[in-house]
Amino acid sequence: MEKIIGETKKAFITGNEAVAWAALAAGADSMFGYPITPQNEVMHYWTRISPQYSRSFLQTEDEISAGFTVCGAVQSGKKSFTATAGPGNVLMQEPFGMAEAMRLPLVAIIQQRGGPSSGTVIYSQQEVTLTAYGGNGEGHRIVYSTSTHQEIYDYTIKAFNTAWKYRFPVFVLGDGYQAKMREPLEMYDPEDKGIEMITPYPLIGLGGKIGVDREPAHFCNIYSMEEELYDVVMQFEQDYEAMSRDVIEYREFFCEDADIIILAHGVVSRAAEDAVLILRDMGIKAGFFRPITLRPFPGQQLRDMLSQVKPQKILVAESAMGQFAKLVKNEIYGENIPLETLFKPGMGIIDHDIVEKVRSIF
Repeated sequence: MEKIIGETKKAFITGNEAVAWAALAAGADSMFGYPITPQNEVMHYWTRISPQYSRSFLQTEDEISAGFTVCGAVQSGKKSFTATAGPGNVLMQEPFGMAEAMRLPLVAIIQQRGGPSSGTVIYSQQEVTLTAYGGNGEGHRIVYSTSTHQEIYDYTIKAFNTAWKYRFPVFVLGDGYQAKMREPLEMYDPEDKGIEMITPYPLIGLGGKIGVDREPAHFCNIYSMEEELYDVVMQFEQDYEAMSRDVIEYREFFCEDADIIILAHGVVSRAAEDAVLILRDMGIKAGFFRPITLRPFPGQQLRDMLSQVKPQKILVAESAMGQFAKLVKNEIYGENIPLETLFKPGMGIIDHDIVEKVRSIF
């Protein structure tokens, strides 16, 4: 694969720019999209730099078309992706659902904005439910929730490999803050980090005679009989569960002796980590558990940690009205540890907010 970055280098760029460079470094050869804030610059940067490497871009007539065009491109063997936010994420759920049904290696970058409807163009964590379980299906998706520009870069690269290895659609869930702000990160070519990028391959238009040279390839997204759909969904579930063991990622921070475990994801994780250090200095034994994959969720890992540590309280902090908390509660159902919440839908959460909430609990 052609090296894009060359020698590993430090950069001071926006999150959207990091997405474009990471997609190039990962070998993506085409992007399809439609403008919507706060992801617009992913398209802008891609169209600015991709022609230098013979990569392509098409602005479609709307988000629905962008999603379906990616579905078509990956079937032809192209490593393609899209990016969207808010109402665009809503519109793309139809092609995203089709990607689930047809097991297509679709990659999408979601830079969350506030809702409902068009809401604000600034920031939120209110697209968790939509991204993890949107569409007409069972949520057989992989969702990475990033917290830094370095992670945006790293997980954009990883998203392409995960999508093509397991053939489930993969989402990198960022937000408006990460999209727009600048911070330092290290840009690299995957090969220099020992990452072997999976070569895309065509799913349709294959050579040979069906029944003689190869088996037929079925990429259905509609079934005439309930029994047909049932069998397909159950097979997908089996594949998904088997894949989850290798895909799940999470982080624990000062959990070993914690009296209170703080759970957060994405950019709020940064505030949570700082809050833990502040609380420790104040004599409060706080710990932090962060799911990096929201789908599949590290539920067993969370339960194992809780059973070992036996904290007095759990605090879930998010810039939404409990979308992340619902994932957590579903995974730890049956635990008798009191669960507190800090919900600030569409607003940023800083370390002070979490510290004050914990102090009000203890």
